[in-house]
Amino acid sequence: MRQSKFHCSPEALVSENETMSSARPSPEAWRMMSDYTVEMINDGLNEFNVEFHGPKESLYEDGVWKVRVELPDAYPYKSPSIGFVNKIFHPNVDELSGSVCLDVINQSWSPMFVTVAADLLNIFEVFLPQLLLYPNPSDPLNGDAASLMMKDKQQYEQKVKEYCEKYAKKNSLAKDESSDEDISDGQCTSSDDDDIPGHADP
Repeated sequence: MRQSKFHCSPEALVSENETMSSARPSPEAWRMMSDYTVEMINDGLNEFNVEFHGPKESLYEDGVWKVRVELPDAYPYKSPSIGFVNKIFHPNVDELSGSVCLDVINQSWSPMFVTVAADLLNIFEVFLPQLLLYPNPSDPLNGDAASLMMKDKQQYEQKVKEYCEKYAKKNSLAKDESSDEDISDGQCTSSDDDDIPGHADP
């Protein structure tokens, strides 16, 4: 796995062919991922890990995650698969696979961004921060997290912080090598259970 670090200005140029039709990020696109650490998987252009810091003023503020992004063949008309490599306790993230519910992604996904770089920036500067700031416990992918959040918010917040401390510290990223398995699709199905919500569409 080759790791590349980019710390370039957001105003860096993007190649003329880096449009929706290119459907894969070019080297120029990475330059717009300012201050992010990017690991290309198997030297490919459709699968990579990005280091992501929890948003400020959230329960996840002190956490650091490695987030896997996979661009499907139908990209950009189909949204990327997004998953947390190291563990996170969140109603809309599967605890075992780390997958983010596809319905959550699709609600905010649009293929209308001018460049792949803009898509990536939108994921890491808008979508994921909003996901962590505003979890949706009524239609969860992690039923235990959702149930705890609705029934005992204090215990929920404590467990989030415990997960951040145990699994989402900078020095823990080196220990969490990604597996060879693809990110599973975070398919959600509705549930009417009041006790522990099942997998549902946010």
